[in-house]
Amino acid sequence: MATYESIIKLTGSVGDLVFYTLNGKNVVRKKSGFNKNAFKKSASYEKVRQNSSEFGHCSKVGKIIRQALDHYVKAAGDPLLYQSFAKTMTRIKDLDQISARGNRNVKNGLSLEEGKKLLKEFQFGQIPVISDHIFVSFDLWENNLHIDKKDEADEVTIVTLKVDTSLYSIEKFEQTEALKPDTEMIRFEKHFSDDDLLLYFMVLKRKGEILNIGFV
Repeated sequence: MATYESIIKLTGSVGDLVFYTLNGKNVVRKKSGFNKNAFKKSASYEKVRQNSSEFGHCSKVGKIIRQALDHYVKAAGDPLLYQSFAKTMTRIKDLDQISARGNRNVKNGLSLEEGKKLLKEFQFGQIPVISDHIFVSFDLWENNLHIDKKDEADEVTIVTLKVDTSLYSIEKFEQTEALKPDTEMIRFEKHFSDDDLLLYFMVLKRKGEILNIGFV
């Protein structure tokens, strides 16, 4: 980019140069080598198109999950959480060995234990993640949340998310229960089919203060 002085003020393009005004100065620059049609059709841009498609998918999936958990995301107080969560979605997507490059997706990544582990390890801001000793098991009509008896929480909230990674939509059900020192298991209602992509998000509190949050 360069500035120029002339009696005649030019705006627009001449050959491979573009003339315009920026902050009151006459500016000229070379045209960008980027070509929109080439990006859409050229074989040389194929990998870029694939990466762009998958990046967009991961960003959208991360966004709808964050929006469904907005109250707890805000409690984490991390202004850059959206970036780190999108990065985790990308790492999970990269585990998809079924789909062709450009169509790899978060759902297939989450079908693997490694993908579930990445999600469970994600930390919301500075709030500690959920203990590995807390987990969910499944019955025909109900689900069971197994609690670590050593935990000091007196209240637990379990949020069930039904995630559609194709339509980028979410349904959720939230259930809060009091915890006693001897509580080992809590049954919570099953509202969605086991065939759906279901995520379980948990919040542990003591006297109204959040102790731990995360996926289980």
